[in-house]
Amino acid sequence: RWGRRIPYILFGGLPYAVVFALLFTVPFDGKDNPVGLLVYFGAAIIVWESLYTALATGYYGLLPEMFGTYQERTDVAAKMNIFQTVALVLGAALPPLLADLLGWGLMATILAVISIIAIYAGYPALFERQDLKTDTSFPFRQALKYTFLNRSYLTATGAQAMRFFATGTLQTGILFYLKYSLKADEGLATVILGIAFLVAMFSLYPWRNWVANKLDSRRTLMLANAVMILGIVPMGFSPHIYFTYAAAIVLGIGLGGLVLIGDVIMTEVVDEDEVKTGHQRAGMYFGMSGFIITLSGLLVSSVFGLLMPAFGYDTLLETQPATVDLGFRIFLTVPTSIGFLLAIFLLWLYPLHGKRLKDIREKLDEKKITAG
Repeated sequence: RWGRRIPYILFGGLPYAVVFALLFTVPFDGKDNPVGLLVYFGAAIIVWESLYTALATGYYGLLPEMFGTYQERTDVAAKMNIFQTVALVLGAALPPLLADLLGWGLMATILAVISIIAIYAGYPALFERQDLKTDTSFPFRQALKYTFLNRSYLTATGAQAMRFFATGTLQTGILFYLKYSLKADEGLATVILGIAFLVAMFSLYPWRNWVANKLDSRRTLMLANAVMILGIVPMGFSPHIYFTYAAAIVLGIGLGGLVLIGDVIMTEVVDEDEVKTGHQRAGMYFGMSGFIITLSGLLVSSVFGLLMPAFGYDTLLETQPATVDLGFRIFLTVPTSIGFLLAIFLLWLYPLHGKRLKDIREKLDEKKITAG
């Protein structure tokens, strides 16, 4: 009756926003009842993350259904990421301001209401392919087998995981890099990341029109990862904060290509799988990809924990040794460059390009015509 994807958005949007607000309206005082606070936060975060997973899986699962061609997908991906970048900037800037004026609880309530409006404003325009409404019979164990034996999926998701490892390392290291390597104000990290995100937003349509629609998703992502390396390596030798601002512009250009095509390449994997299995399993692919990408955060923490103590960094010290300057330059540039290089290598192995991808699209078009 409701479909396979839309119910997650229809019934998940409101609870998701409500639980978000509850995260900032804690009924326990951490000093008087630390156990209660821990239990409350633990339960609330698990529920909130679960609701987000359901909502996001339904949302991204609609991408290959609603938009069938590569050009349509790159166009909608650009629009999606423009909205997401604006929301990201507002989400970083508004909470501290609103919290100072109104308190954290009311701040969270206001943002939750805005989220509800944003989620449900677009709901009437959502639709699913009619021929897939009864496509719910694929056994879970068999679905996992087809997913994790799929070379296209493994290489695309692996490349995405390496990209998120690299960008996660960059986000983690920039604060320390500014403080200990450039001796600059840590607050400038927000400015640097803001420059990168804004440049990324403005570069989305140039990437789409001048690169992605002339090449393909594979080569576009390889180029975008290469641009990220060009932006990050000079930061290891940066003598001044102004040099870092320039690097942020280059990083923003590369980031624009990454965010534009990151979801588009997964839709190709979904298309190939539908041709092979007869089932459209976008939810499985986007959901499992999100799970694997999340694990990249653990890798960032592990690299930090292994690398920085070797350069004398100790959180218990009020004054860090001079060697941490080199350590944070290396942490910011070497693991990130390795991550982007591994992403390029995995994309080189990605099999959906050229004639093979063209054949997949033709077979899928034939399937849709037959079903219609």
